[in-house]
Amino acid sequence: MIVTPNYHFNGNCEEALKLYQKAFNGNLIMLMHYKDANPRDICIEGLSDREKNYVYHAEMVIGTQRFMFSDDTDEIPKGQSISIVITFDCSSDVKNAYNILIDGGMVLHPLRETSYSSCFVSLIDKFGMRWELMTENK
Repeated sequence: MIVTPNYHFNGNCEEALKLYQKAFNGNLIMLMHYKDANPRDICIEGLSDREKNYVYHAEMVIGTQRFMFSDDTDEIPKGQSISIVITFDCSSDVKNAYNILIDGGMVLHPLRETSYSSCFVSLIDKFGMRWELMTENK
């Protein structure tokens, strides 16, 4: 199991990435904009030109820790701008954790397959904590 902090921004993710690279000597290993995302993962049809240039997914290594970053196209409420990504070895573990955490919680992105995960779900648990549970395509 791998645990990764995931930071969510309201359109200024790329600016934040530059700051973190400078401040922490971060190594940006992945940067993808919404306009470059696989259409199977997200429909960009209704997005403005500005939103199409938002960061869909980025990864940076700071020290020995991997961090994930993205812009949301909907305004992120205070307190939900960070999530913890738990990467499991198999989809049954994702589904088991999801079934436990969703009780009293709220789904942000339903359980599904994406181009980067055979099993992914995003939710807020009954305590207001944001989680993203996934397997990683190898």
